[in-house]
Amino acid sequence: MRTMAFTLFVIPLLVSLLAETGATKPGVPQALDGSKGDSDEESVQQKTADVASKKNKKMQAAPSSVASGQTRTPLVGERKKAGAVAKASTRWVRAMATGGRAYQGGRYTEAERLFSAALNEAEEFGEGDPRLATSLNNLAMVYSRQGKYEDAETLYRRAVAIFEATLGARHVEVAASLNNLGALYWTQGRYDKAELAYQRALAIFENALGAEHPRVATGLNNLAIVHAAQGKYAEAELGYKRALTILQRALGPEHPEVAIGLNNLAELYRDQGKHIQAEPLLKRALAIFEQALGPAHPKVAPVLNNLALIYSRQGRYIQAEPLLKRALAIFEQALGPAHPDVVNGLNNLGLLYQRQGRYSDAERALRQAVRIAETALGPGHGSVATSLSHLAGLYQEQGNYRDAEVLYQRALAICEKTPSAEHADVAMVLRQYATLLRKENRETEAEAMEARAKKVLAK
Repeated sequence: MRTMAFTLFVIPLLVSLLAETGATKPGVPQALDGSKGDSDEESVQQKTADVASKKNKKMQAAPSSVASGQTRTPLVGERKKAGAVAKASTRWVRAMATGGRAYQGGRYTEAERLFSAALNEAEEFGEGDPRLATSLNNLAMVYSRQGKYEDAETLYRRAVAIFEATLGARHVEVAASLNNLGALYWTQGRYDKAELAYQRALAIFENALGAEHPRVATGLNNLAIVHAAQGKYAEAELGYKRALTILQRALGPEHPEVAIGLNNLAELYRDQGKHIQAEPLLKRALAIFEQALGPAHPKVAPVLNNLALIYSRQGRYIQAEPLLKRALAIFEQALGPAHPDVVNGLNNLGLLYQRQGRYSDAERALRQAVRIAETALGPGHGSVATSLSHLAGLYQEQGNYRDAEVLYQRALAICEKTPSAEHADVAMVLRQYATLLRKENRETEAEAMEARAKKVLAK
């Protein structure tokens, strides 16, 4: 969980390399798979079709010379094998494309089933086939969204190993898979591991593509995000600024990738309370996205959210509310009212209402966020814990300690059953719970909660 009650949930524009999937993680808007300008669905279909086509050309049983002027007719068994391979390839393409659409729609159970089917087909192609590593990456991406972090890590690590064995340890595809693995670690709050993965990916990109390539900027951005989470603000700022310089030179100052860099730098400044520096960067990022992609594009919504966060921190609630409502409307229109990303928008709006003392409106939004998260992601997902803790904070502020405690307990139970339980946000829930216990004069229990929080942070 990134934030707790009494704050707004920040949606970071973390740039991620989702290799050859065409499907991008919310808040992770760019798949650097070598394609430019394609829609997500088109990218999935085109990339999978291209890989399958190239592979089939190599695997077809073509006539071969056995003597001067003679050719050998393929045996019946060879023809059947070639036909079976072609059918498997077609099934793989279909499963990957359909799975990509399901992922984009937030239908993760369906996406898991389809990507699992694609992986089963790819296993038959052999360890040296790039479709196998691509299938592993896609299924791992779904597992990550579902909170199945151990399963996701296993698949990502296997994808890295396959690319290393088939393409060499310094190939850009290895860097792409390392980037995905780093993103998983970042999601879990395992920042040291994320830093190592991103550092290695960045080194590969610089060596293979040159220091001024846009993929190097992606690596710098991702590494800077980790540095920011670690509190290494000076290193993060240098990384973000170098990435921005590369992107502006390579792509032009009005490119959407430049907007991503501007957003990330602005968030670094916001984290340090430098709102005056952050606001103009976010406004520029917003203008670039609106001009390049349109005012209703999903990538506009995170910037609206982050700008609203600054206004809320400054007590400018009248300016913040319409931005949050617009961000929520964009998510609902583009992704559907039951999409997991809508949960973030509802949490943000509910927390703003709470700050304004509009408790009925806040409760309505936060309860809806819990319902959608439970339905879309399952009752044991970390996003459910986030929404529960927000709602608990609302009840605590109103003096409804009994209901607040029940929700804190549910949130903690979810957190402690996932590999991300060591994240510092768990400690924040524990401390909020301790505050509630003290209000009820339960000092011994409060001290136990604070001790647990310190233990989490020490790991």
